[in-house]
Amino acid sequence: MDKNTLVGFVLIGAVLIGFTFLQRPSEKQLIAQKHFQDSIQALAKKDTANKAKAAAFTDSVAAQAVDTAGTFYNAAKGTESFTTIENDLVKLTFSNKGGRVYSAMLKKYNGQDKKPLVLFDKEDVSMNFFFYNKKEKIETKDYYFQAVNKSDSSVTMRLAASNDSYIDFTYTMHKGNYMVDFSIKANGMLDKLSPSVNYVDIEWNQKLRQAERGYKNEGRYAYLMYKYDGADTDHLSEAKNADASITGRLKWIGYKTQYFSSVFIADQDFEKNVLKSSLETEGSGYLKNYSSTMTTYFDAKGSKATNMHFYFGPNHYKTLKAFDAGKDDANKLELDKLVPLGWSFLRWINKVFTINVFDWLTGLGLSMGWVLFFMTVIVKAVIFYFTFKSYMSSARMRVLKPQIDLINQKYPKKEDALKKQQETMSLYSKYGVSPMSGCLPMVLQMPIVIALFMFVPSAIELRQQSFLWADDLSTFDAFIQWNQHIPFVGNHISLFCLLMSLANILNTKYTMNQQDTGQQQMPGMKAMMYVMPIMFIFILNDYASGLNYYYLLSTLISIITMVVLKKVVSDDKILAKLEAYKSSDKPKKKTGLMAKMADMQEQQERMAKERDRLKAERLKRGK
Repeated sequence: MDKNTLVGFVLIGAVLIGFTFLQRPSEKQLIAQKHFQDSIQALAKKDTANKAKAAAFTDSVAAQAVDTAGTFYNAAKGTESFTTIENDLVKLTFSNKGGRVYSAMLKKYNGQDKKPLVLFDKEDVSMNFFFYNKKEKIETKDYYFQAVNKSDSSVTMRLAASNDSYIDFTYTMHKGNYMVDFSIKANGMLDKLSPSVNYVDIEWNQKLRQAERGYKNEGRYAYLMYKYDGADTDHLSEAKNADASITGRLKWIGYKTQYFSSVFIADQDFEKNVLKSSLETEGSGYLKNYSSTMTTYFDAKGSKATNMHFYFGPNHYKTLKAFDAGKDDANKLELDKLVPLGWSFLRWINKVFTINVFDWLTGLGLSMGWVLFFMTVIVKAVIFYFTFKSYMSSARMRVLKPQIDLINQKYPKKEDALKKQQETMSLYSKYGVSPMSGCLPMVLQMPIVIALFMFVPSAIELRQQSFLWADDLSTFDAFIQWNQHIPFVGNHISLFCLLMSLANILNTKYTMNQQDTGQQQMPGMKAMMYVMPIMFIFILNDYASGLNYYYLLSTLISIITMVVLKKVVSDDKILAKLEAYKSSDKPKKKTGLMAKMADMQEQQERMAKERDRLKAERLKRGK
């Protein structure tokens, strides 16, 4: 940079500094400027405040306009209060918020705390109804109802638009009955509701409380159930989260546990049904979480009421069956399907035989332990004919064992298996013995055995009834418990289950000894016969102790029966009868399964000969 350029920059800087100094405002000018800025800021703050007030006023006016335009604006505010009605069986509490059932308590049954059992309470349940007009959707959960026309067993919850316009929810209970009548009726609402909308939408949610000691066992019988109008019942899965959209008409929807149910019934049926079921965590105090949305008839003109019903009570077969008394098939509710008695023929056995015998024994004043004892004896007596037939079939084959052993010695090689089988079947035919004749009696008695398996866990009479060391026959009897959960076992060992399994092992050993006919069995078959009794420990450990007690009694009676038959029925007499049959002139006719087996053996023999012939021809051509 040269000297002239440097001098130029210095002069420019001096000019700028001098200009800035000369343009600086005086002290009076600074005070005036500050006052002006403060005034501007004050005006800005005032303007902002005015705008906020204006917005608030606008919102208030708008809100007031919406509120005053609402059909039930007078019911939009209030304080929640409760109303109680009851009969000799059920106590119901209603909330004025939504006009809904708030709590249900059953007087004749106790919870695990030994106090009257509460099906649901407070936030366990919610019910919301949707009504419509041209401007709004009215949800009853947002409004406060008035309790009017109250008596000990009935109440009307009224949602009022005015003194002359309202919707009534009327609940009526009856003495000695778990059913609650429920009706919805409009009055003077023609100009406030859409007359073209002839339905009401409903939302119903409930968390099912765990009422029994065994979460897993109770959960098996807890599921959302529903009945089609004029058809059968169905249910969502009890083992996993599930949902279903049902376009067909439903007569009722039921939220059931093992022994109790909440059922919602519509005289005009439910339509557009969406049902959901989800599992609750063990230890939460709940089993399942159910929800349903549906639609049913509603007359906004008020000329006809919407009639529905609630059932809050036990899953007791005869109590539920009584609701269908005198009704034709088309109008039957079939609430008795809430009691799982098995399918088709099994359910018929339980309805006709098991329940009536059980009620008869209960009516004698016996404790539930003795009721199960005598019931087992009666069942064993009923199926004794089949048991005897099965035993005699095994006994006939057993007394022929020495001759079967000779046949086995005659054909020791594997390639002679077909000849050995043919000679064995020929021997049985000569003596009039069928190896399969003992199977049919066993098959015929199985339906009764399986029917009892379905009935005992469903018998609410066993609930909280003690016997011997079991304090509750409706759940497991844990004589050993621990804190950690072990897969397939849980956190306890049930004594009745353990004794039942040991009794079955003993029965298996004794039966196999009695049925030793000399015929060769498949490798490992004997070992397999002991697997099932051992598996009982893992399968039935958390089932009802009453069920394991029944199976223990049944097994012990079976062992005693076999021992007595062994003493009474002489093997020598059986053999003498067989020899007499063999020596008689009666034709030894092959019938039934024996004939089919003989035909199969002959066919196998022909096929074997054909294979040998073809093989010989191939060898001959090869040479």
